[in-house]
Amino acid sequence: MRVRKVLIGATAAVVAVAVVAAGAVGVDYGTSIYAEYRLSTTVRKVAKLGSDPFVAILAFPFIPQAMHRHYNELEIKANAVDHAMTGKATLEATMHSIDLTYASWLIRPDAKLPVGELESRIIIDSMHLGRYLGMSDLMVDAPPRETNDATGGTTESGISGSHGLVFTGTPKSAGFDHRVSVSVDLSIAPDDQATLVFTPTGVLTGPDTANQPVPDDKREAVLHAFSTTLPGQRLPFGVAPQTVGARGSDVIIEGISYSVTITLEEFRQS
Repeated sequence: MRVRKVLIGATAAVVAVAVVAAGAVGVDYGTSIYAEYRLSTTVRKVAKLGSDPFVAILAFPFIPQAMHRHYNELEIKANAVDHAMTGKATLEATMHSIDLTYASWLIRPDAKLPVGELESRIIIDSMHLGRYLGMSDLMVDAPPRETNDATGGTTESGISGSHGLVFTGTPKSAGFDHRVSVSVDLSIAPDDQATLVFTPTGVLTGPDTANQPVPDDKREAVLHAFSTTLPGQRLPFGVAPQTVGARGSDVIIEGISYSVTITLEEFRQS
């Protein structure tokens, strides 16, 4: 009987601890969700976005980081933002080591945020890029033999290299009514960091392409249809672009800065 009472007592104690722990985790999780919600609505207001962006404060447990006025990592992603030239784009920022000394754990709208490392991106999907190029069926692929996973690239986006991307579409402006695949190099204009340059280098045939040959008398015009510049591409928080490439069928422009101080209204650069 005594052993049974001891076992019952021990079991009750374990259950009590588990309940308290689960409650603590629930409170911590709920607090982080509230902080993310408040930050999302704040960014929408001060950056003049059309909708609340996705916000993730990557902190567990959350409350100790909030009490110490320091977040390890923070992500902001705004989809379908009205953007120069392409009409719409996705804006992303990933921050590491965020100092909340001049802000609260809810991050006030006008607060200055010292950030140890800041990754910034503009993502343009193939549909909007295609409209800009005059090709309603444009698709973009990474260079052959490259993989797009979350372990590569300059930042966490894992984008491809900037040379030899495969652009496939129907270049009607060249008087060519068949889908064709073209190798395209991407670069940042040397005289304007906000301008993306598209340089076609040749027609591609074979596996994983449209496999459509182009007559010699049409080749120059077809390549020219894939040649353009895309100005007005200013990264969130004014970070200088350093890398361009593809992920999936998106073109991504990104940059990284260290030891910078930002404000939330700078997320969207006009």
